[in-house]
Order: sequence, then structure tokens, then C-alpha cells
Amino acid sequence: MKPADLVLTPTHIRFMNRRFACTIGRGGLTSRKSEGDGATPRGTHRIVGMLYRPDRMARPADWALPVTQTDLWSDDIKDPDYNMMVRAPHPYGHERLHRSDPMYDLVILTDWNWPYPVKGRGSAIFIHQWRGPGRPTAGCVAFRRDHLAWIARHIRYETRLVIV
Repeated sequence: MKPADLVLTPTHIRFMNRRFACTIGRGGLTSRKSEGDGATPRGTHRIVGMLYRPDRMARPADWALPVTQTDLWSDDIKDPDYNMMVRAPHPYGHERLHRSDPMYDLVILTDWNWPYPVKGRGSAIFIHQWRGPGRPTAGCVAFRRDHLAWIARHIRYETRLVIV
């Protein structure tokens, strides 16, 4: 593990000699991720992108892409574009990236089951804003808003999310 990695410990994430409280999936950690299990997959996951709401925040990094009202993420195993960003209208099951709550105002994308997804192995593992301390996610890793913003400003192309 490199010092620039985000490393999950039993109580927090360690990154750049700092500790950040976080939440993970309601299903705990797993080595056998499947769609809808609510678990966070163990492994070393590369950071592959960053999305943000330009109507709610300044661009957090020069490589961050804006999210619009038509941006969705496919989580339907019947969809040919499963585990990919898609646009509305979209006939398959999906998650809205442009939400009314602040949870996806800033989203850091990992390479979990991407770019060549295995259907049913679980869609996107995002790093995003939490609903509150101790409130689990659907499998993602989540942080307090100010901590997420700090992390977003400091991650680089070589940063990885390490979940052991």
C-alpha cells in the first residue's frame, strides 16, 4: 500500500496521514459481491473518475465532470449498459446521479466491476457523502461532506481505495 491510498480500517479510512470517519455498506464487507446485497467489496479499487453538481459546489478537481439532470447510473442486470453512466430517459433500472438530497453532490468513481462489468456482480462502488455517522450505504464508502471535499482535492490518478 502506498501512502496516497485510501485504506479502510475497522474504524475509519486512513489517507495522507489523516483519519476520516466513514460508513460502508449495510451488508458489511464481502469477497463475493452481488447486485443488491448492500455489501462493500474487499479489494484494491482504482479511482477512475469524479462527478460533481456544479449548481451546488465549485469544481473539486480539474478532472471532475459535471452531473446534469439527465445523468443516471445503470444498476439493472438486463441492461446492455449495466454498471455504466447512462442518460435519461432510460428504459432499464438505474440510479439518478442528480439527486434532490446532497448524497451525490460529489461522487468519486472506483473501478469496481468496470469497465467490463460482469452482470450481477454488483454495480458501482462510489465514494460519496454520507447520510450521517453510522448510517450505512448500499455498498459504497461514504464520508462527511467536508472530509469528502478534502479527499477529492488530494486524490490523484494513482490513488486507490484499499478494502482488506
